[in-house]
Amino acid sequence: MARFERLQVLNTMLDTGLVPVFYHADVEIAAQIVNACAEGGARVIEFTNRGDLAYRVFCDLAARFARERPEVILGVGSVVDAGTAALYLNSGANFVVGPVFNPEVARACNRRKVAYSPGCGSASEISQAEEAGCEIVKLFPGKEVGGPAFVKAMLGPCPWTKIMPTGGVDATEESISAWIKAGTACLGIGSNLITKEIVAAGDWAALTRKVEQCLWWVKKARGVPLFLGCEHVGLYPKEPDGGAAVASWYASTFGLSEKVGNSSIFVSGAGPGRIEVFKEPKEKQAHVAIRVAHFEEAVRVLRERGVALEEPTIKDGVKAVFLKEPDPAGHRVHLFWSR
Repeated sequence: MARFERLQVLNTMLDTGLVPVFYHADVEIAAQIVNACAEGGARVIEFTNRGDLAYRVFCDLAARFARERPEVILGVGSVVDAGTAALYLNSGANFVVGPVFNPEVARACNRRKVAYSPGCGSASEISQAEEAGCEIVKLFPGKEVGGPAFVKAMLGPCPWTKIMPTGGVDATEESISAWIKAGTACLGIGSNLITKEIVAAGDWAALTRKVEQCLWWVKKARGVPLFLGCEHVGLYPKEPDGGAAVASWYASTFGLSEKVGNSSIFVSGAGPGRIEVFKEPKEKQAHVAIRVAHFEEAVRVLRERGVALEEPTIKDGVKAVFLKEPDPAGHRVHLFWSR
């Protein structure tokens, strides 16, 4: 059965704006593809039902990622009948996508409260799908039925409609920006993102970078700024081994929680932003971390502005780099991006 509630799946689609779409018969290669997409920040990933015994590959993927990366939301695509939908629902599919609208598939998914995104190519088909409870409809084939212009025209009289085009969405800033600015809710991208060349070469790092880039283009088209604000401030104690006392003071005084790391302790609450308290003193008494929406783009922009940067640190889904010069008050500053 599905591990995620329907509302979680739909809201994650809307939030990230990107659904990578793929099929591969080899479960190990399929797992590498899913992992690379997840490393790039994609949380909702569609495995298409195209090859013989494809559901067995999906079963293995669903079980593996439930253990290894439980945040990944796996669903199935290319479903045209209720029997196939039921097979994948019982195999752990968290959402179902199809190239056409089938009322029987909608009923099967609704019984299990699983999101269904059917393929629609006209205003009437979209309306029928929405009457059947489909929150996000798949525009397919997106390019052939009118592209971004169709989306914009559809949302005029029906602003409540949420559309996810697949087919005709390229992994380029021009294409992604056109679709998002037309009003799409999210984008499904298949072979233009997960290319045959990348898969044949096993260049999973390249796929991760490509997913990261596409997610940034989605955010940029939505008007998300590159520099998002303060991610955390870093404090240093005055005395050796004094960091724990500083962190404890912030936690107890303001009712915050502590997370102890190797060299520092993070103090945080329910809202955004954190305080990083280092365990040992250093010459500098504080630093400020600025969260960015896309690390490489932020680095490029700062360098264009004449800001000198130190060598970046990239590991475990986190990217950071310090500015060589402090702020006017003498505090060190660094950029921070995390998956």
